[in-house]
Amino acid sequence: MPSLQIRNLPEDLYEALAFRAEQSHRSLAQEALIALRRATESTVSGRRQQILEEIRPDIATAGIRVLSFPPERMLREDRDR
Repeated sequence: MPSLQIRNLPEDLYEALAFRAEQSHRSLAQEALIALRRATESTVSGRRQQILEEIRPDIATAGIRVLSFPPERMLREDRDR
């Protein structure tokens, strides 16, 4: 598994992370991993929200589309390949 070393970590950030780790009964490394995971998940979620906002007008103008044949037929044809 990959590892990460952070040089020149500001003292206040280290202390805040250590405090959170102690409060959560976790090691400093476990708390850092959780903080990194939360930060990246919120970034991904924000990007998804941005994309949704970009395509929302297209969805609204497209309306409901009626397929020329039932979706079951598409599935059957795909399975038969």
